[in-house]
Amino acid sequence: MAALYAMAIGILAAGGIYLLLRERVFTVVLGLTLLSYAVSLFLLGMGRLSVGRPPVIVAGASYADPLPQALVLTAIVIAFGMTAFAVVLALRSLGLTGSDHVDAAGRPEGRAADGGNQEPRP
Repeated sequence: MAALYAMAIGILAAGGIYLLLRERVFTVVLGLTLLSYAVSLFLLGMGRLSVGRPPVIVAGASYADPLPQALVLTAIVIAFGMTAFAVVLALRSLGLTGSDHVDAAGRPEGRAADGGNQEPRP
């Protein structure tokens, strides 16, 4: 079970980092969302969940630690707020610049992404 958690966290984190490095704003937002899912799974896995055990402390019995579950719930709410804010910023940037590229605000209209060093094509 721990190997499955580790693989899921690794896949989500790798996918999130890959999407963060893309040039479109929407994929960056998706990358942030995938990274928040990876962090949530990591926090949940750190709680050493016991299946079928009550979340109360009894002398000598194993129990599920409620703190990681509370942290995951908080992380989900924060990730939702962050995603909503990033989508609003992306839509505002799209409205202002007319492009959904990450660096569209710093690039003048009609200028190439390499700084304008290319020869114009006929």
